[in-house]
Amino acid sequence: MSLPTTGREWQLTARPDGWPTTEDFALREAPVRPPGEGQILVRNLYMSVDPYMRGRMNDVKSYVPPFRLDKAMDGGAVGVVVASEAEGFAPGDHVLHQLGWREYATLEARHATPVSPDLAPLSAYLGVLGMPGLTAYAGLLEVASFKEGDAVFVSGAAGAVGSQVGQIARLKGASRVIGSAGSKEKVQLLTEEFGFDAAFNYKDGPVAEQLGQAAPDGIDVYFDNVGGEHLEAAIDSLRVHGRIAACGMIAQYNDSEPPAAPRNMAQIIGKRLRLQGLLVADHAPIQQQFVQETAAWINSGELRYRETVVDGLENAADAFLGMLRGANTGKMVVGLGD
Repeated sequence: MSLPTTGREWQLTARPDGWPTTEDFALREAPVRPPGEGQILVRNLYMSVDPYMRGRMNDVKSYVPPFRLDKAMDGGAVGVVVASEAEGFAPGDHVLHQLGWREYATLEARHATPVSPDLAPLSAYLGVLGMPGLTAYAGLLEVASFKEGDAVFVSGAAGAVGSQVGQIARLKGASRVIGSAGSKEKVQLLTEEFGFDAAFNYKDGPVAEQLGQAAPDGIDVYFDNVGGEHLEAAIDSLRVHGRIAACGMIAQYNDSEPPAAPRNMAQIIGKRLRLQGLLVADHAPIQQQFVQETAAWINSGELRYRETVVDGLENAADAFLGMLRGANTGKMVVGLGD
């Protein structure tokens, strides 16, 4: 079988000011290198689009390097090995790696993780059993120090991370789980399928008022995917010694001006609140524990997940922009074909 010599890849062509547009991206043909010693060539089957990628479009120093202009973008992907020069990897094997946004990826085999389509659908390794799932698990249990009986509020609760946070809290004995989302349909999904005790549409009125109604006795943990008004509302509702896991601030990723809220940070002192940032890479030591426990919950039917799959590499930029605007339910992935 002859190896491909070229393949399509998405490149960032401009750094957006505010909301990105399709004009900031280009889908281009690029050379595909055959694997060298210790390398594998992978044909990608699924790729991930995630909120953190918006930050990588800015040329600023951060916990992950910015995308380079007119170079291939990258991110989580699952694919099939088509050629291998590395021990332990053979054509036909499936792997998880970080060279998404392209049809073919040549990479060092040590940067690839074998995955099995027999244990779970391949796309699940980008979501419920992947980076978003570990973010939810570690963020709630380690960063927010969840304990049985806690009342938990999750923003962005119908997304890949938020929906898993709420379910893990319920499975671990939360006294009450509340979520916010951006549509009536998503709110219904949270209570009817994911087992949240209460949920509300943040577009229906002030978040503080709706959270106060959903959690009249207050909350102990806030898992923050949104920031801004949601964070301010959570600070108001948190009880003494409450904890905040700051995972994301999607409400301000595309703002060119600083957010107006929160304006009540002084409450952190009186309530002795703890607010801690969350980066999933810090929690690699519990990866195996997370996969084992989560896979068992999925197999028993105790934990459910949703995916929004957009077909076609040519639609990846649109999928990313849609995800930023909340077009997805659960994990947003792009299918590149069988």
